Amino acid sequence: MIYIGKFFYVTNQQEIEEAERRHGEFDLIIEAGDGQGAFAAFKERIAEIRAAGDFFMGHTSIFFIQLLEFDRFPRTQALMLNLRSTAGDPLMPFIGCSLPSDQGDACRIYDWKNNRPEIDGQNEQLFLEFRE
Repeated sequence: MIYIGKFFYVTNQQEIEEAERRHGEFDLIIEAGDGQGAFAAFKERIAEIRAAGDFFMGHTSIFFIQLLEFDRFPRTQALMLNLRSTAGDPLMPFIGCSLPSDQGDACRIYDWKNNRPEIDGQNEQLFLEFRE
């Protein structure tokens, strides 16, 4: 199966200067036998990326947001994976839709509360953390 994981992260939230703090999102993709194998591969890759460069430096918290599973990729029509719609400035919450189509949109409301992502009013669980 092909797995696509979506993650949110925060780094250096303890810093006084806003320019020193970061937050964002990223996706990872892998072919694995099952979801647990994909989770293990995601953790391993995130640690490799941190060790090899400037991503996820300092105190970093990573939150697993979504797992998409495919047995194959579409061949006749492109598939939209994630749509993000934001009102106002970047500090506002946003609406995110996974695999939107004419059959359904799977939209949720994403927000940040106390440096933790919140989806539809529920705090997300910590997936991985690096401490300095």
